[in-house]
Amino acid sequence: MAVALTRAVPESLARCELTHLERQPIDIARAEAQHDDYEAALRSLGCTVRRAPSAHHLPDSVFVEDIALVLDDIAIITHPGAASRRPEREGIASVLSEYRTLAWIEPPATIDGGDVLRVGKTLYVGLSTRTNDDGARALERIGAPCGYTVKAIQTTKCLHLKSAVTAIDDRRLLCNPAWVDARLFDELDILAVHADEPHAANVLRVGNGMICAAAHQRTIDLLRRHGYQVCAVDVSELAKAEAGVTCCSVIIT
Repeated sequence: MAVALTRAVPESLARCELTHLERQPIDIARAEAQHDDYEAALRSLGCTVRRAPSAHHLPDSVFVEDIALVLDDIAIITHPGAASRRPEREGIASVLSEYRTLAWIEPPATIDGGDVLRVGKTLYVGLSTRTNDDGARALERIGAPCGYTVKAIQTTKCLHLKSAVTAIDDRRLLCNPAWVDARLFDELDILAVHADEPHAANVLRVGNGMICAAAHQRTIDLLRRHGYQVCAVDVSELAKAEAGVTCCSVIIT
């Protein structure tokens, strides 16, 4: 059974890092309720949910995806591009060390987990405001002995690569072609989101199903027409912190 590593919504979430959105008031109680529903969706897709220790003094700590990348053989603790997020690493590493041998990415490399899209043995790395060339090279050095290939992709219009594209099965991606050039994935099948739902390409694949933000009904309908099991979850408060549905968990299989 897969384990989904999560972390509680911090009381300081309203002070989170923001890059593309203007700051809005965040209802912490509602964000907590939405996060509970998100964890329930993970359980419905067959995961055991395990929470890392809470870190209420770290505003972005609920977004555990950026702190770690779990591969078949190893777990990689990232070096986030935002300095305020680097203290999140120890709490996540303490849990992941129970499941995998750990490798650490260190300066001058920066890399956020949200910029790493895994498709089989290929790791697509978005070069963004949070992830640099050194980060991509560090990931390549760690992944190559385990058979992984790294392909770097420049991003400009979104926070992370997985804001623009995610994998929905072993050969198919869900993509916003306005934010990332779909031709860079020419060996894979592409489903494009509707232009009215630019944030909808961020979905979380779990086994044979996936979690999708409830706000993206066109995309939910598209995925279901293609035969995918979709759990729709309202994450509107978390989205004010530039979160997508992949952000709030690390899946360990």
